[in-house]
Amino acid sequence: MLRGVHLPPDSGGVPVTGPTADHRGGTLDASGAWELLLGIRTEADAEAAGLFPGADGRRRWRNASPEADALADRYLSLCLAGPRFTFAQLGQSLDGFIATRTGDADYVTGEEDREHLHRLRALADAVVVGAGTAVADDPRLTVRACAGAHPVRVVLDPHGRVPLHSQVFSDGAAPTLWVVGAGRECEQAAADLRGVDVLTLPDSAAFTPGRLVRELARRGLGRVLVEGGGVTVSRFLHEGALHRLYVTVAPVLIGDGVPGLRFPGPELMRDALRPPVRRAALGEDTLFELDLPTPHPGEPVDDEHTDTGQARGEGQ
Repeated sequence: MLRGVHLPPDSGGVPVTGPTADHRGGTLDASGAWELLLGIRTEADAEAAGLFPGADGRRRWRNASPEADALADRYLSLCLAGPRFTFAQLGQSLDGFIATRTGDADYVTGEEDREHLHRLRALADAVVVGAGTAVADDPRLTVRACAGAHPVRVVLDPHGRVPLHSQVFSDGAAPTLWVVGAGRECEQAAADLRGVDVLTLPDSAAFTPGRLVRELARRGLGRVLVEGGGVTVSRFLHEGALHRLYVTVAPVLIGDGVPGLRFPGPELMRDALRPPVRRAALGEDTLFELDLPTPHPGEPVDDEHTDTGQARGEGQ
């Protein structure tokens, strides 16, 4: 099935149309708005979906519920970001942790943030996690909290240590790309796994974020969501491979545990990264949306944690 095309069992293999652009049936609700947003990739698509620019330049529907307008305000820019766009999401405590010291992350942020994460997955071609997240959290990385097609699941595993019984390899719910280092002989191990392809990279340099993004783009996976864990997101951020970063902060204090963003910082505050930011409430949590410049490539950060949760309990 092609991504973004929904074929119900009784459709005879013909895609069914979603909400109409003129909404003559009444006020556009959140569900209908989301179905329209899933099909938008260009300004022409946005206009065809009934989104027109206002005096402030922001596109809105002319007859929509507040919830529908909120979805357009939050996700339309991501829909229109183009075919090559890399973005990341982290949920963390006020003091900057994504899990306790034992790796428990169920749940740092609330249900609204979980739905937001699934919407980001639905707007991505691929969702990327490091081996530490795959081992500790056993996430599914599929779209379940909203409508939308599953992205290709990409597991960065240079040492080939993610077990074959992990859900991303065994559930068959979505295509999975297992990215491993040379000499790991994972192709034979994955031969009997449905929907799992193995990509063997020649050396550690091939695992740098920029090269990984280019490799995914060559496979038609240009819109990439980096989901976890904290070290993987930090590496993509520090090495200038992210266009946008979403950070959801929950009003909770953990004290210590698995950190979120960590990378070598500047000596002076005036040199700290201060990107443009938008804020939105997600229940009791606060979502920060940061549009990033393209900084110079940074130094490598520490290896992925191997024994603590990284992905905020998304194995549930």
